[in-house]
Amino acid sequence: MPGSQTAKQATRNSALWRLAGRYRATLITGTILGVIGVAASLAQPYVIGRLVRAAGLDEPLGWLIAVLCLLFLADAVFTSLQAYLVGRAGEDIVRDVRGLLAGRLLRARLAAFASHPQGDIQTRMVTDTSLVRIALSQSLAQLTINGFMVVGGMVLMFLIDVWLMLITLGCLTVASCLALLIARRLRRAALRNREDTGSFGTDLQRVLSALPTVKAARAEGREQQRLTALADRARNSGVHVGALGALMTPAVNVGLQASLAIAVGVGMTRVADGGMALADLTAFIMYLFYMVSPLVMVFVAIGQFQQGRAAVQRVDELAALPQEEAMPPDGARPGWPDHSHPSAVHFQNVHFSYGGPQSPQVLSDATFTVPARGLTAIVGPSGAGKSTVFHLIEGFYRPTGGHIRLAGREIESLPLSSLRAHVGYVQQDIPTMRGTVRENLVYAQPDATEEQIGEAIRMAQLADVVALLPAGLDTQLGDQGTGLSGGERQRLSIARALLSNPSVLLLDEATSQLDARAEHALRQVLRDLSRSCAIVAIAHRLSTVVDADRIIVLSDGNVRATGTHDELLRTDALYRQLASTQLGERYERPPPLRPAR
Repeated sequence: MPGSQTAKQATRNSALWRLAGRYRATLITGTILGVIGVAASLAQPYVIGRLVRAAGLDEPLGWLIAVLCLLFLADAVFTSLQAYLVGRAGEDIVRDVRGLLAGRLLRARLAAFASHPQGDIQTRMVTDTSLVRIALSQSLAQLTINGFMVVGGMVLMFLIDVWLMLITLGCLTVASCLALLIARRLRRAALRNREDTGSFGTDLQRVLSALPTVKAARAEGREQQRLTALADRARNSGVHVGALGALMTPAVNVGLQASLAIAVGVGMTRVADGGMALADLTAFIMYLFYMVSPLVMVFVAIGQFQQGRAAVQRVDELAALPQEEAMPPDGARPGWPDHSHPSAVHFQNVHFSYGGPQSPQVLSDATFTVPARGLTAIVGPSGAGKSTVFHLIEGFYRPTGGHIRLAGREIESLPLSSLRAHVGYVQQDIPTMRGTVRENLVYAQPDATEEQIGEAIRMAQLADVVALLPAGLDTQLGDQGTGLSGGERQRLSIARALLSNPSVLLLDEATSQLDARAEHALRQVLRDLSRSCAIVAIAHRLSTVVDADRIIVLSDGNVRATGTHDELLRTDALYRQLASTQLGERYERPPPLRPAR
């Protein structure tokens, strides 16, 4: 009982059910039209009975035939209108559900989003939302319309002969109980099948996103076996769903067939001894025939609704993801807290763990300051927490302890719109999306002018690349930027960040795929840019940051040392080891940069 109450409460609180409420009027109208069609169907056996009686009495039949034809026409018209309205409402619901989910996913907190495999998310967005349409529109309408048909037919059959109807009802009750039992098991099986299908989608995306690695490792056979095993598991659970669904119709049909046989046998006996008119038996049998399809459809709709409820549950889980605050419309650029403040970023005793306070700390008591102008580098071994620093500055995650201030303001007090409008971020994995070069370039600044675009391209050393593209900035790129080399995609990402004119620019290993010449040119660009904003660069290649104004050495989540390259070579053993490993003991500085003016 508590579980049932919980399920009912969850249904009432479902975002999808509330969304479907927008189309209540259309669904109700469609249902009413369907009920009118049902009424026309229920009247047909009565008119046919009158037709049989009139024929036996040699009375005129023309008007009865005309009425019967009108009933046939009304049944067809109203049933068609019902199907159209309910179908349209179902498509509208799916569109709105997918739009809602798209917004919820895009605004979800990264920690919550990362807890769901992306392949499973795609399955829920595409396949499960299609099943939601069935649950929230078609199955409910079918339940109402066919249920009315069944109840109306039973009432009229009771009026014709009570005892014959009681015998028929007993057979139908047994069949209905069996069908309801199957329907309950069908919902559990459908939920398992949706989960298995999501697992297959997740693994498929994992393999396809790393297809070059799979081929290089000669792992095609192993991955095919793994995917086949997951497909087989989804197939087995799908077969289980199909088997239960296939049992629904026979369970009802057995009851109907038994009812029909008994009704015909008992009815003919009563007609023979004069206890029942032949016209009444004809009408009774016709009502029983008319109930066959609606009664089957009632239980089919119950089965569909149970499968749809499983999909609704999975979709509601996505709709319930914790959200970031709402962003303003594209193009809005809220102000930075204080451009005159001496520090751009300040970490004070910051602690952070991706799994919460009880999990291993990625950052532990980290304290450092990034000035409002100049180039600050963050170096350290893998796992030291360098990328985590950027995630916290961008507001992707919240620290589990300590304080982070931007331009003197607590980061929690800043609207995300202001924070991300003024903090540019170039990721390590060089995200480039399908679309034109221009669309990728202006992604964060869609209202950029041609002059601003040209300046960003020049500063990122991308002008020569664009000039060689077949359609220039309008050249189409494939998934993950196919059509550009790794270094070209990296420069495109840098140009995209520069186009936003950020107050703080975060570069996560931004020169990893640049050659020596392009790296030296970009170092000069960063030096020039650092006169007007704060640049924070994560660097595994120390040659890119030896000219930094300040270098922060991270180790095991702690700030180990801070200073210039020359200072750290003298004072910090870890930095000296990193420099020795990468640059050799006989280190020679790269060509000097021209002084900033």
